[in-house]
Parts: sequence; structure tokens; C-alpha cells
Amino acid sequence: PLHVDGGDFKLTFVSMGNPHAVAFVDEPVDEVRLAEVGPLVEHHPLFPNRVNFEVANVLDRGRIKLRVWERGSGITMACGTGACATAVAARLHDFIDDKVVIDLPGGELTVEWPGQGPVVLEGPVAEVYKGEWPD
Repeated sequence: PLHVDGGDFKLTFVSMGNPHAVAFVDEPVDEVRLAEVGPLVEHHPLFPNRVNFEVANVLDRGRIKLRVWERGSGITMACGTGACATAVAARLHDFIDDKVVIDLPGGELTVEWPGQGPVVLEGPVAEVYKGEWPD
């Protein structure tokens, strides 16, 4: 386990082109002090290039509740690579079937991975901000 102030986390490391450390926890993810432990995991010496950190509850073989600390950004409402990394980690541990719904604060995403080959992510698309870059 990785020890940081605020907890010991048994991590599964997954790359989705960027590094992820996924912790499957017993306590509800909403009770994890992510604002405190997220930066400690992100900047831990084990990760010289920093890491994205996910805390997850496997609710059943088809549903996971997830919160994400994105490196350089902090807590986010959703994260596609984080959802995919969590699904792959859960599948590697045989916690889930090939297809799983990931419940994030920003909504639901569906991830499918049969154990090899590409990971397929599905979810809604919504414009949340529009702006212009000044000349």
C-alpha cells in the first residue's frame, strides 16, 4: 500500500497514455478526503512525473462509483481516461464484467473492455463553456 497522510491506499497502476493510480476503497468515495490526499498521491516521490488518482467503489459487476484527482487540475467532475483506467483495473482484478457503468459527479460513462484490445468509452457530450481567445 501507498501511505500518505490521510490513508493507506492499495493502488493498481494503469496507463491510458497518461499515468493512473486507482484505489478501490471500502469507504464510500464521497467520504474520501480527496482534496487532501489527492495532491499527496499526485506528488508522491514514487511518481516523478506525477499521477492521476482515482478512488472507486465497486457497487456490483456492472457499476462503479468514482471520484478523480487529475494531475495538474485537482478534483474534476469527470475524466474519460480515469474512467477507462478504473474499468481496466477493475477488470484485471475480476471485480467487473466486460462492460461497466462508471458513476462520476458529472454523470455516467460506460466503459467496455473484454480484457484485451481497445478500451471503448461512451458517454454524453455537452457544451459547458464557450469563449474566445483574444488576438
